[in-house]
Amino acid sequence: MTTARAGILAGLAMTLLALAGWATDLPYVLALPAAALLFWWAFARIDLYLSTVVFLVPLSLNLSEFGLTSIGWYMPTEPMLFALLAVFVARWLSGQSPQQSLLRHPISWVIGAGFLWMGLTILPSSHVVVSLKAWVARAWFLASFYLLLAEWFQSDPKAKHRFLTLLVIPLSIVIAYTLVRHADYGFSKGAGHWVMKPFFKDHTSYGAVLAMLLPPAIAMAWRSSQSTLSRVLWTLAVAWISLGTVLSFTRAAWVSLAAAGGLWVLILLGMRFRTLLSIGMASVVGLIFSWDALVIQLERNKQDSSDDLAQHVESISNVSSDDSNLERLNRWSCALAMFEERPVFGWGPGTYQFEYAPFQTSDLRTLISTNNGDVGNAHSEYLGPLSEQGFLGFMAVLALLLATGHLGFKLQRKLLDPDDRRLAMGVFLGLVTYFVHGVLNNYLDTDKASAPFWGFLAMMVVLDLQASTKQA
Repeated sequence: MTTARAGILAGLAMTLLALAGWATDLPYVLALPAAALLFWWAFARIDLYLSTVVFLVPLSLNLSEFGLTSIGWYMPTEPMLFALLAVFVARWLSGQSPQQSLLRHPISWVIGAGFLWMGLTILPSSHVVVSLKAWVARAWFLASFYLLLAEWFQSDPKAKHRFLTLLVIPLSIVIAYTLVRHADYGFSKGAGHWVMKPFFKDHTSYGAVLAMLLPPAIAMAWRSSQSTLSRVLWTLAVAWISLGTVLSFTRAAWVSLAAAGGLWVLILLGMRFRTLLSIGMASVVGLIFSWDALVIQLERNKQDSSDDLAQHVESISNVSSDDSNLERLNRWSCALAMFEERPVFGWGPGTYQFEYAPFQTSDLRTLISTNNGDVGNAHSEYLGPLSEQGFLGFMAVLALLLATGHLGFKLQRKLLDPDDRRLAMGVFLGLVTYFVHGVLNNYLDTDKASAPFWGFLAMMVVLDLQASTKQA
C-alpha cells in the first residue's frame, strides 16, 4: 500500500471516528482522530509529529496549577514526548540510529556523559522514584529536542527556520494573553509575577524563555535572503518579544540579555574564545579574593523591587532587604551544604526540594522561606546539579557551557554563508542568555526551556557538521 493511499484511508477512518463522537455525544471520542493522526505521524512523518510538539510547548499547561495532580505534568506535551522517546528507542533498536557524525560531535559527547552520570546517581538517591522520573524526563527532552531535531535539521534545509517559527508564533500568543491580563492590573509589578499563568508557572520562567528567543528572532529579521513580508513579520516578532520581556519584570532576563549583548560586541571586535576564557577565570579568582568587600558594598543597596523599571533594575544587587535576592542566597547556601554532606553522588536528580529544608540556617531564612519544598528549587542551573549529582554533575554543566562557548566562537569563523553565520550567532546568544540566567534560576526540567535550549544546541551542531562537509 502506498503512503498516499494509507493517508487517505487514515483520513477516512478519522472522519468516521469524529462523526461517531458527534453522534454519540462522547467528547473523548472526538479526540481520537487527532490521536490517530499523531500516532501515524510518529512512525510515517516524525517531522510533523515533532513540529506539533514544538508548537504546543509554549501553550502546554501544568496540571498541578489546576489542582488536578500533585505531579508537575505538562499537558499535552509530556505524554507526547514520552511516546516520542519510545518511538526513538524502537527506531534505534531496529537500526535507525542517528548519524555517527552527530553522535561523535564534542557537544554530543558532553551531553551524553552528563546524561550517563545523571543516571548513575539514581542508585544512591534519597528518593529513587523522583530521580528516575527526572532522568526519564531528561531522556525524552534529549531524544526529541536534540537528537530528533538534529536529524530533522540535517534532512531539511528549511527546518531550522521552521523550528524557530513554531516556537515564536505560540509564544507570541502567550505574550498577548499575558499583556491583556496584565493591563487589567495597570501593568503593576505584583501582577506581573503571575499573569502568565497557566502557560508559565511564574514570571521568571516566562522571562527566561523570552530572553532565549529574542536573539534568534533578531537574527531571523536580519536575514538577507527573505521576502519583505517575512522581514516585517520577524521585525514585529522582535518588538513583541522585547515588550513582553520588559513587562515580565524579570531582572535575571534583563541581565542575561545585557550579558549576551556585551558578548556580541566582543565577538564583533574580534575577541577569541581563549581570551574571553582567560578573562573569565581571572575575574572568578578576583571575585573569590574580594568577596567580603563586594558583599559589604552590595549591602549598602536598600532599593527593593518596584513598579518603576529604573528602581527595579537597581534592586538587582540588593542583598540587604530584597526577599527574592535573599532567598536565593538561602537556597544556594543549602545547595553547598548538601554538597558537603554528599560530594560524590549527591542526593539524587530532582531531590533538592525534598532535602534542602534541614540545611537552612536562621541567619539566612527570609519571609518567603519554607520547609515544605513546594516553592522552587536550588535557583541555580549550576548549584542544583552540584547538590543533586555531586561534583561530576556540576562539572558536566560547566563542560557544556565551555563546549557551547567554543562552538559559538568557532562557527563565526567557520561559516561562510552570512545568513548561516547570523543564525548561528542568534541561537548562540540565545543559549548565552540561559547560561547567564542559570546562575539565578533553573528550568531545564520543563518543556518550556528545554525545547529552545536543546534545540539551539542541535542547530549549532548541525551547522558545524554541514560546514565541515562543505569544506571537505
